[in-house]
Amino acid sequence: MHVVVVGCGRVGSEIAGALEAQGHNVSIIDKRKDAFRRLPKEFSGERIVGFGFDRDTLIEAGINDAGAMAAVTSGDNSNIMSARVARETFGVQQVVARIYDPRRAAIYERLGIPTVATVSWTTEQVVRRLIPAILPIDWTDATGRVHLVERSLPGHWAGRQLSNIEESGRFTLSAVTRLGTAQVARNDLVGQSGDILHLVVAADALDELAKRLATTTD
Repeated sequence: MHVVVVGCGRVGSEIAGALEAQGHNVSIIDKRKDAFRRLPKEFSGERIVGFGFDRDTLIEAGINDAGAMAAVTSGDNSNIMSARVARETFGVQQVVARIYDPRRAAIYERLGIPTVATVSWTTEQVVRRLIPAILPIDWTDATGRVHLVERSLPGHWAGRQLSNIEESGRFTLSAVTRLGTAQVARNDLVGQSGDILHLVVAADALDELAKRLATTTD
């Protein structure tokens, strides 16, 4: 997958390096050329000087072919503008914006743009929202037979009953984080864009869960 990262500070450089290490093609944008010195020495992706909300700059970074984009500069407004241009102009579905003010995060979540507040930020959190195929394991029981995993709701599940994701004895939806607030899953809960799913999964059912999330059943 081609991924565009906007902002080459400590956060952006770490994300770019982590994604490239996973085998993804990465382009990174920053308004200052000297910011690219933070990138890992082995980084081979494109380095573009410019602003992440500028359409020409995004096109130069390959946004037309991108499957994901992360906006992680030091400015909330710049990050949201970049994320909205990527989503609304170029149709990039997997978009994440870093937000310093957590009180504003819920507003942007309603626009369908997942946000990560600085106080809870980690490279792993951003990467797992960018790359839907990744099913990170957050916890495993002592026997190794049961996992807890977190997953962003795929767009085609929005408006559908989330209980249809479950498979008895294989995986169960335990909670949903919506607009920054977690809630215990109910049988009648309907998915919304930006939802984060928290699931209990049998160790041998991770691939099965990934396939279920890739499709819909009503």
